[in-house]
Amino acid sequence: MQHNWRGCKRPDSIVMSDTIYICRSAAGQFTKLRQKIGLLAFVIGCAAQVDVGARESKDWIVLENCRLISNPANDGDSFHASAGAREYIFRLYMVDAPETDEMNPARLIEQAKYFAITVPQAIEVGQAAKDFTRQKLSEPFTVFTHMSDAMGRSRLERFYAFVQTKDGDLGEQLVRNGLARNYGFKAVPPGLRNSRLELEKLQQFENQARQERIGGWGANVGRLNPRAQMPAGFSVFAAEKNARSRISPPANAFRRISAPPLPNPLGPTISPVEVPKSHAKEKIELGRIDINTATEKELKMIPGVGQVMASRIIAARPFRSADDLKKVNRIGDKKYAKIRPYFQ
Repeated sequence: MQHNWRGCKRPDSIVMSDTIYICRSAAGQFTKLRQKIGLLAFVIGCAAQVDVGARESKDWIVLENCRLISNPANDGDSFHASAGAREYIFRLYMVDAPETDEMNPARLIEQAKYFAITVPQAIEVGQAAKDFTRQKLSEPFTVFTHMSDAMGRSRLERFYAFVQTKDGDLGEQLVRNGLARNYGFKAVPPGLRNSRLELEKLQQFENQARQERIGGWGANVGRLNPRAQMPAGFSVFAAEKNARSRISPPANAFRRISAPPLPNPLGPTISPVEVPKSHAKEKIELGRIDINTATEKELKMIPGVGQVMASRIIAARPFRSADDLKKVNRIGDKKYAKIRPYFQ
């Protein structure tokens, strides 16, 4: 039965009932809308996670002949680089250089406190670290990365990496010269079994820089720019030997991307007549090699030690004694028994 209330005032009870219905209906529609928005956000989030996960690699990706790209956002431990035609942003593993500006004041204050200096001094150290990195990366360098997201502020994604210069690991060089601290996202370096050895090595370098009062440790006494007094044995990381020749492997395999070599501005060079060299190793006396100071060439003189193994031994320094050789990746009991007598 319907009532015709035209021209008459509707009873308050009916008006109230209609109002409640409208409110309930609107609330229901709003709830459904919220559910749809939530579902859409979830789908987008999952898609983003899948994209990042698909890019990240369990094995080391090696980018050779990389070149530094000049960018105002570059600093001591984070910078733009090219590998072939592609541009990347890399953030060094396990080390942290002070900020170069006041964009992140909380972090800058924390860094200044760590070095026991003022915030303006910390910025100066950050600028010195930036200049140091720019100088070290003025020649082609090698990058080891898992493509793990380092959460940068740029539109380009930033990835954690170990960076190898002609002098060795860049992070170690920064710490040894007092321009960065032993701090940051950790990873097991290429060729090592765990990160402990690298952490100990970085701490040793930091202690030496503090003792020499250089870089951030010497900012209060005017020793920001002096460099390390004694050259250190910086790590030379190496990937697996059987993966070197892989140029375009599957997505989940070890990948090596090589940029073209720098052209010679002086034109082609004429090589002198090559003298054939014997592949036989020079003889070396037992008990002669110092495990913490031997060069790669000296290590390769040991029977059973090639370039990859020599690089792993150097990367694992410092050793308490040659008895710690077993801690180096791929040195088992047989290998240890074979090469141990050659060390002091």
